[in-house]
Formats: sequence, structure tokens, C-alpha cells
Amino acid sequence: MNWIELTQEETLTSINEKSFEKPQVIFKHSTRCSISSMVKSRLDRAVPATGIDFYYLDLIAHRTISNKIADAYSVVHESPQVLLIRNGECIYEESHNGITMDEIIQQLG
Repeated sequence: MNWIELTQEETLTSINEKSFEKPQVIFKHSTRCSISSMVKSRLDRAVPATGIDFYYLDLIAHRTISNKIADAYSVVHESPQVLLIRNGECIYEESHNGITMDEIIQQLG
């Protein structure tokens, strides 16, 4: 998996703009949570969908960005959490053990 680290709030604007060209995925990861580590490992081992940018957010280090994501896309904060952004909107979000690459790919329709 080629994660793009999400460490700046300004990147959210870029993600939103890019989502009109191709889907964007944000994975919110808690480095203190064993479930989150398991889900990240599962995503790392999966064959990623093509034509998507995958962003990784360490929400312990960047909690303010996590809060901005929740506000911008009207989702309740969870950890771990994945959001699929298309055309400026969150079209799919999942948390905990529900997060799989297969499900992300399926949501692309």
C-alpha cells in the first residue's frame, strides 16, 4: 500500500478537489488501538484498488485534522475509520472490523 500521509489541514482541500477526478480514501488510524493496527495491517496486505489515492491519518498526532474531516463530511468520528470521497462528498464510511479493501472496491460501483 502506498499511503499518502495526511499531516496538514490544507491537504483536505486538495483531497476534496481531487475527488472530482478520482475517488479518494482517508484511513483514520489510532496508533494506540490494537483493532486499528489490525485493520491497517489488513489494508497493507490487500491488493489496493487502482485509480484511487489512499491517505493515512495518524489521528493521535493529528486529532484536529480528524475533527475537520468529521465536520467536512458530516460523519461521526470513529477509530479506525475509512472514508471514501467522491465528487466532494463522503459516499461511504466504515469503522472497526467492517473495513476491508473488498468493501472499498465494491463501493466504487
